[in-house]
Amino acid sequence: MRLKQGDKISSLNLPSIEGKNFTMQELQGKKALITFYRFASCPFCNLRINEMVRRYDELGDNFKMVAIFDSPLENLKKYTNKHDAPFWILADEQNAYFNKYSVEKSFFKFLKGTTIRFHRLLFAMTKGYIPSMIPKGSFSTVPVDILISKDGVVERVYYAKDTSDHLSFDTVKEFSKN
Repeated sequence: MRLKQGDKISSLNLPSIEGKNFTMQELQGKKALITFYRFASCPFCNLRINEMVRRYDELGDNFKMVAIFDSPLENLKKYTNKHDAPFWILADEQNAYFNKYSVEKSFFKFLKGTTIRFHRLLFAMTKGYIPSMIPKGSFSTVPVDILISKDGVVERVYYAKDTSDHLSFDTVKEFSKN
């Protein structure tokens, strides 16, 4: 089922890199951004996590973030622990929620992302975000950003145009403040 405005994400139960299980109760009474990312060593994804960590304080105390990766937990820890993220980073190794919410896999969008955003890929790699030769997770997963209200209702969902596309930070920040 492709998410749309007005939907509710009723259940979400996944392991975090911190060794705890995440459920939607963690977001109760808070606005949130839930993002479905590609595999753990994805340069685009790690650059986005880095950017969100650096600017997280701009989002305020009543805002939470959840990053869900298409990767096994141990592999995810290897690549994302270095971020020391102040938000949840979760592993969906079985793709249960990727499938449930119709997160797309597209070889064309993978090619598009690496071609038109090649400069971003190079920038990510210069920061040390080098992809694994054999990614654990799909290289063609296309990100999804979901803005959730304090009541747990989907306010906005963005199915990305390519593998490095996301809502802008300014869009997320504006949502967190209003």
